Amino acid sequence: MIFDELKENLSQIDEGFHSYVDSSREYYRLSAFKFLMKTVSALAKWVCVGFIALLALLLLSLAASYGIGQALNNTFYGFLCVGLFYILVGIIFYLLKNRIDRPLLRKFSEYYFDEL
Repeated sequence: MIFDELKENLSQIDEGFHSYVDSSREYYRLSAFKFLMKTVSALAKWVCVGFIALLALLLLSLAASYGIGQALNNTFYGFLCVGLFYILVGIIFYLLKNRIDRPLLRKFSEYYFDEL
């Protein structure tokens, strides 16, 4: 009689434990899915905005190149000035890459660990 009650209690504990494990697993799956979908959505938005900005930058660069070329009476010099400007900007970004990495890492780690 005591063993039957003990066996029944152990059976209930086992069922409760399995239910808890299944619920926890589902919770973490949903949490990971939520984080993944937020990340994919944000990435898609940034890609769209980046593509439009890149296209606008290309057209503005062409306009600036022609404008500078007309001012200097040589289109080649206009394109050369704009090209050198972009090389200078690239060098500056390369030299400041560590200052850019740290804030990005902090921001994304806060976002990642607060979400999970």
